[in-house]
Amino acid sequence: MKSTIFLLSFLFFLSTEAVSAQAKNAPRSIISTTAIIRKYHDQKELSGMQKGELLELYIERIKVLVKTLPYIALVTKPGVTMADLGIPDDSEHKKVLDGQAIGTTTFLDTTVEFQRKMMPYSDKGNLIAAILFYESTLKSLHEFNDLNEM
Repeated sequence: MKSTIFLLSFLFFLSTEAVSAQAKNAPRSIISTTAIIRKYHDQKELSGMQKGELLELYIERIKVLVKTLPYIALVTKPGVTMADLGIPDDSEHKKVLDGQAIGTTTFLDTTVEFQRKMMPYSDKGNLIAAILFYESTLKSLHEFNDLNEM
């Protein structure tokens, strides 16, 4: 009985390590897969929301813009990897991509902290205007894609 438990534990450990190793070697997306807007809003809809809801939308759009705009010359959609673009998937390029991801995360952490502390003092109308502006900018990425395909 003890040997069966030991054997099963050992096999579980090996399978866990194999899955972990595969995840580390899996190609990473250049634009984070979390950089998506699920829904766009109009002014009337935003006007009916509470300031706290607006602040969350505002922060979400900032995150998507920061995770997308620096890369539009390469790619404009989440999920595209270096290999998809013909960029060598070697240690040098992975290191650069990892460094960029860390820098982006650090910047966003600081920015979100600032937004959560300062934006509650902003005018609701300004939050709505900013959200609509950010959404317009994100929608224009679709136009950029169309221009890029010409």
